Amino acid sequence: MKVINSGILELILWTIALLGLYIGGAEAPHSFSFCPLDSIGFTWCPGCGIGRSIHYFMHGDFTISWAYHPLGGFAFMVILFRIIELIKLNKKLWQMY
Repeated sequence: MKVINSGILELILWTIALLGLYIGGAEAPHSFSFCPLDSIGFTWCPGCGIGRSIHYFMHGDFTISWAYHPLGGFAFMVILFRIIELIKLNKKLWQMY
């Protein structure tokens, strides 16, 4: 039996992640972080602030987005491009059945 990797799980996870960043409040105080550098006590991390940056980018606040992380808009575009590519892939697979 041949298994086709359609990337449906990846599609779901990226979509939920972007929806969570859009809906989630970026104004919440900094209390918890998934950042391993923050967890061990470093005050600077190259990725910190990118989630808030994406949040503000999706809401159209580009200057605030840039202030949190200069690559937030680029990261959003890359994730959005990946979601679109996964939708196209799955559309082709669904049409085969």
